[in-house]
Amino acid sequence: MKLVTDTHTLEDVISTLSKSDFVTVDTEFIRESTYWPELCLIQLASPDIAVIVDPLSPEIDLSPLFKLMANTNVVKVFHAARQDVEIIYKLGNIIPTPLFDTQIAGSVCGFGESVSYEQIVERITGEHIDKSSRYTDWSRRPLSDKQLSYALADVTHLRDVYKYLKERLEKNGRTHWIDDEMSILISPKTYIMPNDEAWKRIKGRIRKPRELAVLQQVAAWREQEAKNRNVPRGRILKDECLVEIAIQHPKDETALSRLRSIPKGWEHSGSAAELLKAVQKGLSVDLDNLPTIHKHVATGNGTAAAIELLRVLLKLVADEEDIAPRIIANNDELEKIAKQDHLDTLSAMQGWRYNIFGKKAEKMLNGHLGFYFHNGKILTKEL
Repeated sequence: MKLVTDTHTLEDVISTLSKSDFVTVDTEFIRESTYWPELCLIQLASPDIAVIVDPLSPEIDLSPLFKLMANTNVVKVFHAARQDVEIIYKLGNIIPTPLFDTQIAGSVCGFGESVSYEQIVERITGEHIDKSSRYTDWSRRPLSDKQLSYALADVTHLRDVYKYLKERLEKNGRTHWIDDEMSILISPKTYIMPNDEAWKRIKGRIRKPRELAVLQQVAAWREQEAKNRNVPRGRILKDECLVEIAIQHPKDETALSRLRSIPKGWEHSGSAAELLKAVQKGLSVDLDNLPTIHKHVATGNGTAAAIELLRVLLKLVADEEDIAPRIIANNDELEKIAKQDHLDTLSAMQGWRYNIFGKKAEKMLNGHLGFYFHNGKILTKEL
């Protein structure tokens, strides 16, 4: 095990890793008390070497690492890559390319949806990963040999997982099946939260355009405040609090103090003053420029039944193809298929998804495909 704590050694390591076709990558970080994740360790492995980089060392500059992440001749392999890529993008303004996510690949190779690293390692290699160091505070120094060994296992076993999944995808002609999910991972938009879009993360019963206008402004204020103070959004105000403010839109400290979700005395703070400015801004927004509030419309009995049958069909196809159902279609797409709504915009009705599921969905909805029960199984039959 090699622990890299200075830039010169990192340069040598990166030079060696860059000669490989692929490098497995993982990070350890903490973000329970911060808006931005704090990077604590970086684990890297090629078929020949495995190292741990200590980004908290005062003697290290991570620029060589970012060069490797940008090297298009080396595939960067992650498991459940999103948070790791977010950290690399935030620190180095670079998204690792080309990128391979073994969790996504596993979902089209029979390992189920969102399979954990421990599960996929055990099923492919037979190795059992010791989880006793999972809740380590990775920001503390020094780290024990046991903790470092645990961290390194996140990339050493990943080498075998990657080679197995890559071979299986190529053998089954499914390499392109994961293109859509991979394209999301390498898009900068995935890791950027513009303040004016922060409201989209908030779940609540917003029914009126004016409520939406206020929610947009107070959510944007909270997002910027969390970034400035580097604290989780909920440390500023909880989501339910923003929803209550959007509905009640208080105009002064007294009105703010009457809200159940506002902490006692908070209305007198400087943050409260800025929040009230955001509320006023929301009250003055031109409602014609707001996005449409989509109201839930109850589906008729026929449509509801069609959705249920589509779910059965999706499960059958997923089992037959040994793929996670979510990779083929989600619930929103099933509802649109049942309603015959903008089918040309649905990924489930295009490409390989259409070939294995979409065609059958069309036949079923047109009365040309049925189900029957035989020997404990549900089967399909063309009518």
